[in-house]
Amino acid sequence: MNKAIDPVLRFPAVKAITGLARSTIYLKLERNEFPRPISLGDRAVGWLQSDIEKWLQQRIALSHQAA
Repeated sequence: MNKAIDPVLRFPAVKAITGLARSTIYLKLERNEFPRPISLGDRAVGWLQSDIEKWLQQRIALSHQAA
């Protein structure tokens, strides 16, 4: 069986998908409020697309609960 690989998103894609600024993403990372990136090399990180989608779904659910 060929299992699909979860795409890795680089920072510009994460910013575009979430609508968050770079500083906000790093602030949320410090507060453990955002998915952790994975190391892609010495100076490169990325986020699993599934982690970002899950985080967005949680934000949507929280937003609907508050309304």
